[in-house]
Amino acid sequence: MLRRMQDHRPELVDSALRALNASHADLREAHNKWQARLRSTSHPRGERGYRVMLGPPEQEVERQVGDLRCRAMLWRLPLWPDLRWEVLCAPGGTAVWNEWLVRAPGAEPPRLSSVADLTPWSCVVDDVARAFPPAAPLPADAPSRARLALTAPVTGERIVAHFTWGLLQFTDPP
Repeated sequence: MLRRMQDHRPELVDSALRALNASHADLREAHNKWQARLRSTSHPRGERGYRVMLGPPEQEVERQVGDLRCRAMLWRLPLWPDLRWEVLCAPGGTAVWNEWLVRAPGAEPPRLSSVADLTPWSCVVDDVARAFPPAAPLPADAPSRARLALTAPVTGERIVAHFTWGLLQFTDPP
C-alpha cells in the first residue's frame, strides 16, 4: 500500500516507515511479496487470498450495494488506528470488487468544512464525499486510485480530490 502512496507523498511514506521502524528496503520487499502473491497461479483468489495474506479480518459485515449483497471484510492497520483496510467480496467470496482504506466503525471522521481542510492522508473517499455533497466519482487513473470531483463551499471552485487506496493524497487545484 505504501509503495503506491510513495508516488504522490514520499515524505509521508518516509515518516510512516520511521513509525513502523522499517526501511525502504523493507518497503520494497513487502511490496514485491504482495505483488508476487497476487500474480501467483497457486495463491488462492478472492476472499481466501486476503485471509491467507492478512489473517482473519477484525470484522465482517454483510452489505447491500444496489441489488447485490456482498461481504465487507475489515482489517486493522498499525499506521492508521482510525481506518480499516476494507475488501468487498462478491457473493461466495470468489471475486473481490474493491479494496481500500475506510473509516473504522465508530471512529470520528475529520472536520472538513473547507477545501483547506483536505490535507494529505487526513481523510478517506467517504469522508470527502459526505463533507462536500454532491461529490461525483471520476474515472480512476490507476487500479489503486480514486478521484472525486467536488465544489468548494464558499468559492464554488471545482476541485478534484485524488486518493490512493482510498486515502487522500492531493487536490487539483491545490
